[in-house]
Amino acid sequence: MAGAGAVRAIRSRIRSFESAAKVTTAMQLVAASKMRRAQDRALASRPYSDRMRSVLAQLSGYAASADPSELPPLLQQRPVKHFAYVHITADRGLAGGLNANMNRAGASLVLEHQPLVERVSIAAVGRKGRDFFRRASFPMLAEFTQLGDYPGMAQILPIARVIMDDYVNGEIDQVFIGYQRFVNTAVQRPTVRQILPVTAPEGDTGPSVDFLFEPSPQQLLETLLPRYVEMQIYEAVLDAAASEQSARMVAMRAATDAANEMVADLTLTYNKARQELITGELLDIVGGSAALEA
Repeated sequence: MAGAGAVRAIRSRIRSFESAAKVTTAMQLVAASKMRRAQDRALASRPYSDRMRSVLAQLSGYAASADPSELPPLLQQRPVKHFAYVHITADRGLAGGLNANMNRAGASLVLEHQPLVERVSIAAVGRKGRDFFRRASFPMLAEFTQLGDYPGMAQILPIARVIMDDYVNGEIDQVFIGYQRFVNTAVQRPTVRQILPVTAPEGDTGPSVDFLFEPSPQQLLETLLPRYVEMQIYEAVLDAAASEQSARMVAMRAATDAANEMVADLTLTYNKARQELITGELLDIVGGSAALEA
């Protein structure tokens, strides 16, 4: 039979779960309001990024026939001795397995390349990924945190400038980027791809007709390649922001449902324990009255 202390403990747990449900509900609503704007920004960036890939694919055919020494620096390939990885995660948790999944994908890529190169460096965008690779004692090329819920191009330019300058100067020989690609509200897919040296998008073979370019394709490439790299990073950051808000909304909704289920179960347990306590007290009273009469 449950005692009065057990009943009070159950009541205290019910209040705790009710408070937790209120907090997670509020966080779910905040994430939902941010999610819509983040999703719109991520989806709006894709047509421009796709067009940039198309233009690059058209110019790549002309670049392939050029002398490799005359190609723009961002197109020049060389033996990979220093591998760099741009790892994009969130600054905050409470987003389910979003950050853990991205950290696993990033660690897998880095460990795959580590035996093949002399040095591996990490450019961490987001506190969760930075802390993960810092605990693993990987050297940091750069750190970028607190980009906010709606990062703009001005916040992306320093990231692009660091990796492009180091690549042009020969300090790094290959750069990959990893981020959570936004598919829909329930699905965010860890994605890694190469951004330097710039290669023609897969599936594109260049122009099917002979175009005349003014200025020359080489000059166009020198102008467009930095914009292309910046857009690749910007698109990845926007996808990661939309994925974060979507994952957080889903996680908070699941936490709210779990807290409400716990409240329902504990309420049933509380009612049973309270009924047992009242029944025991009534039996004591009846027993005491019968003893007095005897």
